Amino acid sequence: MIEDTEKLLSRLGEQLELQNSREINLVVCGGSALNVTGLVSRTTKDIDVLGQLEDDKVVKAQLPEVFWNAAKVLQDEFDLEENWINDEPSPMVKGGLPEGLEERLLIKGYGSRLTVGFIGRLDQIHFKLWASADRDPNSYHVQDLIALEPTNEEIKRAARWCLEKDPSEGFRQIMVQMLRELGFDEVARSI
Repeated sequence: MIEDTEKLLSRLGEQLELQNSREINLVVCGGSALNVTGLVSRTTKDIDVLGQLEDDKVVKAQLPEVFWNAAKVLQDEFDLEENWINDEPSPMVKGGLPEGLEERLLIKGYGSRLTVGFIGRLDQIHFKLWASADRDPNSYHVQDLIALEPTNEEIKRAARWCLEKDPSEGFRQIMVQMLRELGFDEVARSI
C-alpha cells in the first residue's frame, strides 16, 4: 500500500535524474491524486497514470524504458507491488476527457525530470462516477464519489460524459439505477 505518494514521486524524480532521463510529465488520477490534492485522504495500492501532458494536452501514456527502470528501483526499495505505477487508465484518453481537465490540473514538480499534474475535483467526480457504475455500493470508487460531495449539476455533467463514453441502453440503465441509489433522483430522470 502507498502511504505517501509525494515521497514516492520525489524518489522517482531522483531516480530519473540519476538515470539521465528526459523530462517526463505525468497526469495522475485516482486515489493518489485524491490524497495529494487533499480532496480525500485514504491509502491506495498504486499511482494511476491517466496520461502524459504534452503541449498542454493530455495524451495516452507512452512511458520510456528508463521510467520503468526507475519505478523498478523504487519497487524494490519500498517493497511495493509490481504495478505500483499503473498506466491502465491511459486508454481513457482516447475516448475523450472531461472538457477543461487540463486547466484544472494541480501541477507539481518532483526534481528536474518529473512533473505531475493531478486531476481536480470535478474531473475526479467524472472518473469516480464512471468507475462506480455497476459496482458494489461499498466499493472505494463509490465511497470516493460520495466523499467528493458532488452537486446535482456536477453529477449531471459527469453522467452525460459517462454516457458519451458508453451510449448503450444497458449502461444508461445501470447509470440511472446507480444515480437513484446515490440520491440523485432528479439527475436520474434527466439523462
